[in-house]
Amino acid sequence: MASPRLAALTSAPLTVAPGRRLPQLAIGLWLYGTSMALQIRGGLGLAPWDVLHEGLTKRTGLSFGTITVIVGALVLLCWIPLRQRPGVGTVLNVVLIGVAVDATLAFLPTPTDLLPRILLLTSGIVLNALAAAIYIGARLGPGPRDGLTTGFCARTGTSLRLVRTVIEVAVLAGGWLLGGTLGIGTVLYALAIGPLTQAFLPRLTWTEVSPRPAS
Repeated sequence: MASPRLAALTSAPLTVAPGRRLPQLAIGLWLYGTSMALQIRGGLGLAPWDVLHEGLTKRTGLSFGTITVIVGALVLLCWIPLRQRPGVGTVLNVVLIGVAVDATLAFLPTPTDLLPRILLLTSGIVLNALAAAIYIGARLGPGPRDGLTTGFCARTGTSLRLVRTVIEVAVLAGGWLLGGTLGIGTVLYALAIGPLTQAFLPRLTWTEVSPRPAS
């Protein structure tokens, strides 16, 4: 049996244990959108992808969630050279995360004191890594952005930590050029998200249990 870390890089058929894996997928995606909103309201610097989303939001006037959906759809085009195949998780990722972030932002106030802003930032980063491991671990197809990471890992054998960090830094540069906001939270996210996700993933990856041999 493949290790949980390697198993997470491959999708399993939807017909296998859907009652276990579909709820895990939906919970992970919703929590991912929630984690984005926590970091936005913290106001201490956004995650690299969200720096890009914010920059595009400023340029277009569209909502943060809408931009998230549009960018997710465009990122799918980058899957072609990696020969990644989208799954139900990929499709739901494009839609559900954008809905979750806009819904959370609608009722989550922006604090003015530093301590609650720090708490929002740190909890958002940890929740982001946890949520990513939850929905990737359901093995119903990674999201567009994480499909880039898992695709490079599967094709090159490079660690999840390194690939994720490189992608985040590249996206950060593009978002900054578009006018996205950088801060200490941006640096912390770029450095921490890879190791945190890699730490959570083995514990949250669904693996099919092989039947016991007849005695």
